[in-house]
Amino acid sequence: MSRRLSLAGQLLALQVVIICVVLVGVAAVTVAQSTKRAQEIEGRRALAVAETVANTRAVRDAVERGEITYVRVAAESSRSVSGSASVAVADVAGNVLASADPEELGRRFPLGNSPVLQGRSWVGDGTLDGDPAAVAMAPMLGSEDRRLLGFVAVTRLYPTLADGLAAAAPNLLTYLGLASVIGIGGSLLLARRVKRQTLGLEPAEIAGLVEHRDAMLHGIREGVVGLDLQGRVTVVNDEAIRLLRIPGDALGRTLQDLGVGEDVREALLSGEVERDRAVASAGRVLVVNQLPISSRGRPIGSVTTLRDRTELLELRRELDLTRHVTDTLRAQAHEFSNRLHTIAGLLELGEAEEAVRLVHRISSSRSEFGATVTGAVRDPTIAALLIAKASQAAELGVDLRIAPDSSLPVLEDELGADVATVVGNLVDNALDAATLAAHRWVEVELGLVDGEVDVVVRDSGAGVPPGMEREVFRRGMSTKEAVGEPASPGASERGIGLSLVHLVCTRRGGEVTVSTAGGSTFTARLPAEPVLAGS
Repeated sequence: MSRRLSLAGQLLALQVVIICVVLVGVAAVTVAQSTKRAQEIEGRRALAVAETVANTRAVRDAVERGEITYVRVAAESSRSVSGSASVAVADVAGNVLASADPEELGRRFPLGNSPVLQGRSWVGDGTLDGDPAAVAMAPMLGSEDRRLLGFVAVTRLYPTLADGLAAAAPNLLTYLGLASVIGIGGSLLLARRVKRQTLGLEPAEIAGLVEHRDAMLHGIREGVVGLDLQGRVTVVNDEAIRLLRIPGDALGRTLQDLGVGEDVREALLSGEVERDRAVASAGRVLVVNQLPISSRGRPIGSVTTLRDRTELLELRRELDLTRHVTDTLRAQAHEFSNRLHTIAGLLELGEAEEAVRLVHRISSSRSEFGATVTGAVRDPTIAALLIAKASQAAELGVDLRIAPDSSLPVLEDELGADVATVVGNLVDNALDAATLAAHRWVEVELGLVDGEVDVVVRDSGAGVPPGMEREVFRRGMSTKEAVGEPASPGASERGIGLSLVHLVCTRRGGEVTVSTAGGSTFTARLPAEPVLAGS
């Protein structure tokens, strides 16, 4: 099987063919121009010969006297000397008096309204034995009275194509040779440049790469978005269009023009390496992985992959609620075990009355807190969660209390589940922070105002370090690690709770913020009606 030419070879061959075609065209134009100039020269020469013969006094006198022999000798002499094909002398009536062709003698020229009859010279095209020729006529005037005696007609053959090529050959070959060298040299340089720009790949390989890239982009389940340094979309697949809810003609447009949300824009335009960063977009939870890219040491943009983790968020929330229940049961079991041991010890010491007072004190404290919670929080799920968290707080030595002005009615199921997720994670975070303080307390404030559930959780901890107010809501960021506390055995799970709170709030169209005045105060706002996915 014959080997196909490389891309550089094909370009070189194409350029050479183009150059050859151009050179042939140039040669044709050059020959045509040369032939045209030769015809003009032949016409001028024919006219010069005709005027010379017509203005020769001896010839004029011979015509006046009727000396035809002299006229014929003079005409033939002029033809031989000038190299003309024919020199003919005719009288005023057009009768041929002298000609190199004996058959023309006595014939008449078809003059018509020729300018030569008015005493003016004339040059035109004609034929001689079927060959193209230049024909010139000059009037012959009398010496004394300047009357028209006749005229002289001179015919000169035009040079043939071969004659034109022979005349133009020296210059033409020089020009063609120089143009060929320049053209072929330029073609070689162009072919080498194209080969470098295509990284040595051939057209079939380039086409295969494009086909494979398109198949890969549109075949994978993850969204892929490529951005240049100006933030314009250079690559996007169908999954990314679906996840970001952007138009299909996104190429070349900026994220702001496409209506991408602020959180997603911030993640995509950060220009830094992002690993599993969770952001909310159009009712979905997207996990963003971003990597800046460069070519030959020069940054050219970034590539970002997007994964839909909305279902995983729901599972995470359910698991989180289950973990809250498990931790609460464990705390209650631990607390109950400690109190049983205390009561048993009192009984063994014979302090029965003290044991009874302890039981009444514990029962009264529990009842009082339960009454406070149920009086302020009508939603049974959230009330039960807070009562359970009280046991966990008691185990940690933290005073968990409900703000006096708290008031929360029964919520719709989905909203109640979201509020429970927010409350549980914020309280857990506050308990962790309060355990490091001298005075350990956590306060929870709940309310429904203007169609929004407000959750405020305050603690007595050290607070969020300045400048970290937004970073604490990123996945993997822990406030304990931020303030330099040693990592606990569960450090791998740190940073997930606040991230989950942020995602739940933003998914419903709300927000969560933190202030650091006198500890940490987390404020979450959840609209009762979630925003539509496409809004």
